[in-house]
Amino acid sequence: MARPSKPLISREAAVLASIEIIDTEGLEAFSLPKLAKHLGVRAPSLYHHFADKNEIFTEIARYIAGTTVATPRRRPGPDWPEFFVALCLNFRQSILRHRNAAPVLLQHMPRDLFVPTYEDTARFMLESGVPIELHVRILDGMETLAIGAVLMEAMRAPSTKSTIFPNVDAASQPILAEALASNELTQKKLFEETVRSFLHGVIRDHM
Repeated sequence: MARPSKPLISREAAVLASIEIIDTEGLEAFSLPKLAKHLGVRAPSLYHHFADKNEIFTEIARYIAGTTVATPRRRPGPDWPEFFVALCLNFRQSILRHRNAAPVLLQHMPRDLFVPTYEDTARFMLESGVPIELHVRILDGMETLAIGAVLMEAMRAPSTKSTIFPNVDAASQPILAEALASNELTQKKLFEETVRSFLHGVIRDHM
């Protein structure tokens, strides 16, 4: 399709409008004609900025999982794991703010999305006394843990402490039912403690 001679909208405006449509109407409702109508332009105007819908989805994933995630302000030191805990909680908050877009993130999140920030993060760990031979294990592990846990949570209905594992039958699964009844952690707190346990475990296993 031929591109119009002059762009009528910005790339960022199109991404933000796409997220708004997905947030309010659901992913199934999203289409390029609907996006164009939402922006008050004709569909060919979108081709100034995007080759196709997949490219829009990639930029949606980049925005939600990258641009909107706040980096914690923390000095290097012995409590360095708390930097990662705070960062992962910020990541979780950004994703869950746009639950309808979770399938987009699952399929279109760029593999190298976080790599540009890893040099600064590695420097932070080095200045905190974390052995450099553990950096890749920590960075890769945190990426895998955070993305996997948060996207899985985003694609499910919001849960309470008692429904973290849904449809548990006390008669046929009595131990699991008792464990759920004894659990005092919310989904957010479980995620936080899982991140913290992973980081302390890496250091403990290295000793």
